Amino acid sequence: MTRKISSRLVWASLFCVAANAVFAGSSSPFAKVEPLAPGEARWTDGFWADRFELCRTQMVPGMARLMQGTNYSQFYFNFEILAGLVDGKPHGASFNDGDFYKFLEGASATLAVTNDARLNEKLDEVIAVIARGQATNGYLDTWVQLHQRETNSNIAPFQDRGRWEVYNLGQLLTAASVHYRVTGKTNFLVIARQAAACLDGVFKTPTPELALQNICPSHYMGIVELYRATGEPRYLALAKRLLAMRDLVKDGSSDNQDRIPFGRQTEAEGHAVRANYLYAGAADLFLETGDPNLWRPLLEIWTNVVTKKMYLTGGCGALYDGAAPDAASYQSGITKVHQSYGRNFQLPNTTAHNETCANIGNALWNWRMFRATGEAKFMDVVELELYNSVLSGVALDGTNYFYSNPLRVTDPLPTTLRWSRTRVPFVSSFCCPPNLVRTIAESAGYAYGKSADAIWVNLYGGSALVTELAGEKIKLVQETEFPWSGRVRIKIAAGGKKEFALKLRIPGWAAGASVRVNNRPAEPAMMVTYAEIRRVWETGDFVDVDLPMPVRMMEANPLVEEDLNQVAIQRGPVVYCLESPDLPPGVNISDVLIPTDIKLMARYDRRLLDGIVVLEGKVLARTGENWRGKLYREFQPVELKPINVKFIPYSVWQNRGPSEMSVWLPRN
Repeated sequence: MTRKISSRLVWASLFCVAANAVFAGSSSPFAKVEPLAPGEARWTDGFWADRFELCRTQMVPGMARLMQGTNYSQFYFNFEILAGLVDGKPHGASFNDGDFYKFLEGASATLAVTNDARLNEKLDEVIAVIARGQATNGYLDTWVQLHQRETNSNIAPFQDRGRWEVYNLGQLLTAASVHYRVTGKTNFLVIARQAAACLDGVFKTPTPELALQNICPSHYMGIVELYRATGEPRYLALAKRLLAMRDLVKDGSSDNQDRIPFGRQTEAEGHAVRANYLYAGAADLFLETGDPNLWRPLLEIWTNVVTKKMYLTGGCGALYDGAAPDAASYQSGITKVHQSYGRNFQLPNTTAHNETCANIGNALWNWRMFRATGEAKFMDVVELELYNSVLSGVALDGTNYFYSNPLRVTDPLPTTLRWSRTRVPFVSSFCCPPNLVRTIAESAGYAYGKSADAIWVNLYGGSALVTELAGEKIKLVQETEFPWSGRVRIKIAAGGKKEFALKLRIPGWAAGASVRVNNRPAEPAMMVTYAEIRRVWETGDFVDVDLPMPVRMMEANPLVEEDLNQVAIQRGPVVYCLESPDLPPGVNISDVLIPTDIKLMARYDRRLLDGIVVLEGKVLARTGENWRGKLYREFQPVELKPINVKFIPYSVWQNRGPSEMSVWLPRN
């Protein structure tokens, strides 16, 4: 059904493989689960191996060409100007540096499998150019530095939060930490340490004015990653100081999550990317400090998101613009928001914003919550994101991208919307495509974790794991056609001589799951929906996990007005949609109703959309509908006729040209 990655790559030397942002250089004292050491897990065949190959062969090279040129905007070219290698003027958004660093992180992570000498050399070349532009005090920002060179310029560092300097530097710190773990080289790490020293100096004595710089806070994650990579205590102290500094903001806003101090927050509000980066960064800091004043709001906000503000696909950030808190009795408390979480249960489908970066941010946040607790409910969200609202952000060609991810598209749309409902190679806010590159390149890092005497199997997919546990080498091979099939076999290729536990995640959607060891039923100890099997594992042992995957018809809480009396289709972790290419001529998405007793058959179609499981069955279609020029009319019964359709995974819609699509459809 899918391609295989060479076994030579599976068992490649650990010395030459990459780490990623989900890996840590040292143990976090308040983590229940630790990430693996660099490159210990990798996809070998199947769904995620195919996505990794797409990233390696199409996404990385295509984005390198785009970011090296000047056709759309300037990314690397601005660094070349700053280094004095070429003549030119600065051009592009002030956050372009950060997005370029995200791309470098993703490109570095692909070295885990490829060990591509040319890419390795190119990264060194780019890093050398970046280093030439760094100021002697460690400051680095092409937009600010190049504009400073202009005659009569009054631009100075850290004077305007809208220049995104701290966001850019945060992405730099993460990318450099990843590159260091990938290659063992310190050339990028030196730049990051100098940049961190600059931040440490600038924010040595926090003030309300400096606190305003905490915008889109990628720097919390970046500084903690640098601390993990180097063990330098002052970086952890800096991260603590910067997060605490948020409480100094006067007249803050929901948009930037500083309307009230972080410790008093109970709901997700404001810009969804900024919010999820904040929550992920705070969770990182909790893993290192165990501060209960961080965990309490994190857990309350998480509960608010998953029970009242997250789409079925995992999408986050319902509103392109609006106000928060909605309809507040105190008018002075209302602030403008954009690309933001809405009110509780406000989940529109056609106008849904759901920026890809926000969805990735939700995965980053939930990964850290899982590490802190070992609870499967957080990995359930990571899985939901990865298979749906993250992957929907990139086309199957690997070169076209969504910025927003709606759950319904009609022709015509009810109103003009800001962002395209077709994937495009470039948008002016080019933060999501490089974020997708690094997420897919690093995705194998989410599949496994470990604790003192256990291997945690978090995600299912054709993969291999080579690690050490209690001083012994452990090798696992996972064989499965997941997510199209729920049958998984995990082979022990090397088990060592000591007892250890395999902890197998049983997803929340997998009612009736079963586990067998060497073809014999197992009775694993259950721990928060992880099935635990503890024994001395011998080479040749194997575990079979059977995760039932019935087609499930989903409904929303009645308070979600847009989804009232509608249903959606889900199978395993995959949310499905109905797309107009799969409808008969003359039938529109708005004509379709779903019978409550619908029978849907799952069938793998290797020729459709690079190979997917489709769900086939009969729905009902209204005929003769004409609403032109009418807002209301007297109810008119219409004829319903059965039609054959197939539902496709939401993540691959709009790969056959412009189309109508809907996840939610009215029930009959």
